[in-house]
Amino acid sequence: MRPPSRILLLGMGFFLTLAACATVSEMAGAPPRSPFESLVAPHRERAAALEAQGNLREALNEWKVALSVDPKDAISTQAKSKLEERVKQAVSDGLGQGREALKRGVNLEARRHFLAALALDPSNKAAFEALQTEAKEIRLLNHTVRKGDTLASIAELFYGDRSRAEVIWETNQLPANPKLTPGMVLKIPEIPGVPFVRPEAAPRETRVPGDSPSVPPKAEPAEEEEVDTNPMLAEAREALERGEFASAIGGVDKFLAQNPRNPEGVELKRTVLYRQGKVLLDQKKYADSYEALTQLAKLAPNYQDSSTLLGRAKARLVQDHYNQGIRLYREEKLDAAIAEWRTVLQYEPSHEAAKKNIEQAERLLKGLQQRQQKRKQG
Repeated sequence: MRPPSRILLLGMGFFLTLAACATVSEMAGAPPRSPFESLVAPHRERAAALEAQGNLREALNEWKVALSVDPKDAISTQAKSKLEERVKQAVSDGLGQGREALKRGVNLEARRHFLAALALDPSNKAAFEALQTEAKEIRLLNHTVRKGDTLASIAELFYGDRSRAEVIWETNQLPANPKLTPGMVLKIPEIPGVPFVRPEAAPRETRVPGDSPSVPPKAEPAEEEEVDTNPMLAEAREALERGEFASAIGGVDKFLAQNPRNPEGVELKRTVLYRQGKVLLDQKKYADSYEALTQLAKLAPNYQDSSTLLGRAKARLVQDHYNQGIRLYREEKLDAAIAEWRTVLQYEPSHEAAKKNIEQAERLLKGLQQRQQKRKQG
């Protein structure tokens, strides 16, 4: 039989203390405390707080971490089960709301619902396929409101159909019966299957109060101008299509070094970083995904759903390093466990569980080193 390890002997006082508390609890009629209570409790508290704030995915991750520390923890098991049902229902509701929005032709609203469902359940195929095939990314035009504009007249101007006013209302998240003021900028979304009327080519009528506005004439399509594309950008785009992100970024950066404010180059770099971060996240290469999305956040903080993707990459990195620290701690590799928890703090400096684990591991390590020194001196 293998003799007890030095770390276990050193920590025996800690566990005996907990055992004594458990005995007192049993005498008082309370359930016995787990020897892992000090490690599990912070995750329970964090999970409950996140759930109360509506951060269901992060809360679920915390319950999972608690159970990775102590798989027999009854509180975490019950809470995790209940939250999984709540997440499942929220995902189902999001999918239903997204499909209802598609029926009404409100593409942006549909995308928001599908993205919300995907944020709760990243592996949900229905939400992913809906985003890829039914609620694709759409083009937006900006319209500066002029005197006399109404949502109906703007819808008529851009779509040739006054009934499309609801699409503009929903896209801009306007209040009921909104009052449009001159100078206000509205986003006009492209509706799949409904081409824009091209208002920039149509003369704007001067309206007399009391007159009903007429439908603006549709302009003849303008001839498309040929645009010369820089060879560097062309090569970068080809590399992007092949999924060679490093080559694409290298080409764009080389071009931007000579043309730092070129809008085409800047936009291409954003696209490359976004796709790179998204692909790497799907491949579970969380550190590389986090790096790409962090670069994108510096260029364009609100680029599409990049902030959501960045949050997911960060959460997975934190969870993976924390769990790795727990595993190493159990294997009595204290230095390595401390290193993993310090990495957690690099991504999330306020992670209380990682801080407490580091303190506990350092105390054990210090005690072990002192025992070794005494043995050498003896």
